[in-house]
Amino acid sequence: MMNKEYFLPVSILVAAVLVAGAVIYSAGVSTPSGEQTGDEPVVEKSDILNLNSNDVILGDPNAPVTVVEYSDFQCPFCGRFFSQTVSRLKSEYIASGKVKFVYRHFAFLGPESKAAALAVECAKDQGKFWEMHDNVFNEEIADGKEHNGNLNEETFLRLAKDIGLNTGEYQSCLDDEKYAGKVSRDYASAQVVGVRATPTIFVNGEKVEGALPFEQFKSLVEKYLAQ
Repeated sequence: MMNKEYFLPVSILVAAVLVAGAVIYSAGVSTPSGEQTGDEPVVEKSDILNLNSNDVILGDPNAPVTVVEYSDFQCPFCGRFFSQTVSRLKSEYIASGKVKFVYRHFAFLGPESKAAALAVECAKDQGKFWEMHDNVFNEEIADGKEHNGNLNEETFLRLAKDIGLNTGEYQSCLDDEKYAGKVSRDYASAQVVGVRATPTIFVNGEKVEGALPFEQFKSLVEKYLAQ
């Protein structure tokens, strides 16, 4: 594994829909406003899916297939994709150096989604981004509910302690909302490349919406490995 090292007010409509056999959360979103400033860089569509220094890469950075996921920790279908597809992607493709994986935030389901995104980013400072990513998803999957207050600072500090973080440093990062700009930029970049639902995944730039079963996702990965 290699670490390289906003929720913006939006008007949203959340609906469970079925698209091409894959379950997703669909969001009617407006252009971000409010928290962004004139100092924010203009996001060019052609550059969005190129990995950058703010991305944390899971796997070999030179792997031939790049998977970029835009997701929300409260989205149940994102949780399904994490537990049923990403877990096998890790063991069958990431561990062997064939795929590298990047998680980006599309935190549109409310304040808890923003808080979870910031909590995971703060773990990056101590080299534990993926451990916190997994813990937050597992916490939400076990809870099974949205918008019920379980994704809060107390929970994040407990999870941070579980993975061996310096909780004082971690607390400071949370208090400062250190990565609010990063989460905001992820959201803005998602809109530029047409993300309107979670999870949305790009495999070597090809867009896929929904919690695809692993075998269906595998066929897409294999297509690019064969090229």
